[in-house]
Amino acid sequence: MIKIVAGLGENTNILKGASNIEDFEVEFVKSNKGLLEAINNPDVGGVVRGSLSASDVIKSLKKSSNNTSINRGTYIHSDDYDFLILPVGIDEGQTVEDKKVIIKQASEFILKLGKVPKIAILSSGRADDYNRNPNVDFALKDSEILEKLVKDDLAKDTKFKNIDFSVKNYYILIEQAINDKNNIIVAPDGIIGNYIFRILVLLCKWPSYGAVTLGIDEIYIDTSRDQSAEGYRRSLFLAYELAKLKQALQ
Repeated sequence: MIKIVAGLGENTNILKGASNIEDFEVEFVKSNKGLLEAINNPDVGGVVRGSLSASDVIKSLKKSSNNTSINRGTYIHSDDYDFLILPVGIDEGQTVEDKKVIIKQASEFILKLGKVPKIAILSSGRADDYNRNPNVDFALKDSEILEKLVKDDLAKDTKFKNIDFSVKNYYILIEQAINDKNNIIVAPDGIIGNYIFRILVLLCKWPSYGAVTLGIDEIYIDTSRDQSAEGYRRSLFLAYELAKLKQALQ
């Protein structure tokens, strides 16, 4: 049976979320060290942060693996489709190159799920908002450069050969990006991505599966310490489904 390890902190909703699960085994740890050991344990199918204050887990993963290209994307389920919001780490997506890397990682994740990447790039203003604010000008230019780089990058990658992926710059029009059912929505940086996550999930109560960790082979779902029992349950089942998929592909 697949084992999923989850972090248990002050918020005991994670215990409620894990109750009466028969499809897989759930084991709890109470420290960041326990989470890291579980992530690196080949006998563990997947790890969920749960309610631990585990802000240094990603830093430790980057340090231990010498991989600075580890990022997160929050997996959200709206009324009629699923999508990733990224970047959501406040230190992620700071440059065009950073965002190009995370978009590639997210696109590969979407492919593994058997879906076609449909990518919406966001910025800080509309296309005709140049010369109103120098910071907005910079963000607009970045988004236009990023759109071209991602299109070229995916077109050259054999993984995406004969895949009808799409990349479109929506500028500030996030409502259009969601209405058009893009499954990868790219914020201007991790701070704005984190705001979008908090507004949609914690305030507006859109169901979230947690933040998928991209750039590693291991399965680690980052979750909020303030999540509901239902939210934690979704994250546990996502880790389980990804673990099953990983087994099938090996």
